[in-house]
Amino acid sequence: MSDSKIEVFTDTYFMKQAYLEACKAYEKDEVPVGAVVVCNNQIIARAYNNTEQLTDVTAHAEIIALTAAATYLGNKYLNDCTLFVTLEPCIMCAGALAWAQLGRLVYGASDEKKGFMRYGKELLHPKTKVEYGILHQECAALMIDFFKKKR
Repeated sequence: MSDSKIEVFTDTYFMKQAYLEACKAYEKDEVPVGAVVVCNNQIIARAYNNTEQLTDVTAHAEIIALTAAATYLGNKYLNDCTLFVTLEPCIMCAGALAWAQLGRLVYGASDEKKGFMRYGKELLHPKTKVEYGILHQECAALMIDFFKKKR
């Protein structure tokens, strides 16, 4: 019998993967938000904010990840997918998630100023399940540190 370790893919595992994407954004002086899309327990898309590098206000991690996931699946609807993102999506991203009919959204830190929950879960597709708070402290600390350095 081998001693190989079995990796259990949990929400925490996938959020850590999104966090690693956020760290890439941080290193490139982008607002540190990272995202991964998971389908059948497999990451099918990874992304981080890229608005500065692309000079595109819509280049949020969520939008880039949705596009990559749809391309991977060959389908614009992501009802069997989960998006893990380090920060609560803004209303623009929530709209895109609604159009994609995302099955599940999991986010780390809340965004009281720009987050979609200011307006309510109704911005998402009615069948989208929402969970939050996974790695909340780590995700929030990365954002706080980023903006502290900017000021």
